Amino acid sequence: MISEAQAVAVRQAGLNPERVSALLDRAGREVAEGLLPAAQIAVGRHGRIVVQQSYGQATDDSLFCIFSATKALTSAAIWLLLEDGSVSLGDKVAEIIEPFASNGKDTVTVEHLLTHTAGFPAAPFRPLDWLDPGTRWQRFAQWRLSWPPGSRYEYHPTATMWVLAEIIERRGGIAFQQFIREKIVEPLGLNDLYVGLPASENDRVVPCAMVGEALTSEDYKRLGMPEPPVTEVTDDAILNFNNPEVRAVGVPGGGGITNAVSLALFYQSLLTGSLAGPRVWQEQTLQQARVIRTGEFTDPLFGKLANRGLGLIIAGDETRNYRGFGRTNSALSFGHNGAGGQLAWVDPETGISLCYLTSGHDRNGIRQARRGVAISSLAAVCAQPGSP
Repeated sequence: MISEAQAVAVRQAGLNPERVSALLDRAGREVAEGLLPAAQIAVGRHGRIVVQQSYGQATDDSLFCIFSATKALTSAAIWLLLEDGSVSLGDKVAEIIEPFASNGKDTVTVEHLLTHTAGFPAAPFRPLDWLDPGTRWQRFAQWRLSWPPGSRYEYHPTATMWVLAEIIERRGGIAFQQFIREKIVEPLGLNDLYVGLPASENDRVVPCAMVGEALTSEDYKRLGMPEPPVTEVTDDAILNFNNPEVRAVGVPGGGGITNAVSLALFYQSLLTGSLAGPRVWQEQTLQQARVIRTGEFTDPLFGKLANRGLGLIIAGDETRNYRGFGRTNSALSFGHNGAGGQLAWVDPETGISLCYLTSGHDRNGIRQARRGVAISSLAAVCAQPGSP
């Protein structure tokens, strides 16, 4: 249950206290049951946080690795370069990063990178290789295409974001971590949002932990679900983000470190281009970022529409739960979740933004997905009917 003080704030924001209470109870369920060691949730509306709560090992001062939810931050930095004309969607990557042109990659564009249609979903890259420019460029040159760029959609867990980070540095003139900090984080006043974690903040991060048992091939058959393919998102890859050196790199496709409050506020800023301070993005930029650019392309696992914008996922039709949203989200909702069950989205129809973070990465992917859909579904209906 929420406190009376919380209920007052919830009502003032036009939200329903009973529904918010149900959401908070659901968000803490797996921690109370002993499955997850820690979790954190925040709900935003009208440019501010309405309610927040931490569970288990987490306090309100705790930080979490947000994994692929980081992609929205890196993409939002690219939007600024698109806005000022330093980059265009049709730019060939090879014309910006010369070593990238090898092995047929000369036709890959910036838009392909942002929409996961670039054709190299399994390209390897060790996070610490970023620290040496020669090594990273050599890695770009070694990558090979799995299919022609622009011909299909397949999620690229990290590869395209490494390339976008290089583009930010070449066209933005400073390190990509610094660009995100100076151009996005500081103007929004989100000082607890990091892409590239300072050593002084490491003690605040709740360590990643693997929990639960993975489903077997027989389990998937019995449930009538397709078995997910093996990708680079392994247990070892997840636990690698407990390494302070990796956190310091700020892996652009998966290494952001923050709390639920900061990420929920970041999504509030994507509705208006700012929070309390100056505008970061122009309205046209935000609208263009939310245009679905993958057409009829579907994801290869479930065969559902990919619905990709410029680094964002758009909820779309009634199959939106396959894209990480709640069943009650509107079709206009957009965001980007992360491995292990991290949730981050905003719904323009209600103005509600949600962030749910956990340090426990459930090996049971179906249970994890169902938890995410349940939490998002409860959050999406928290607005009082008719509230502005």
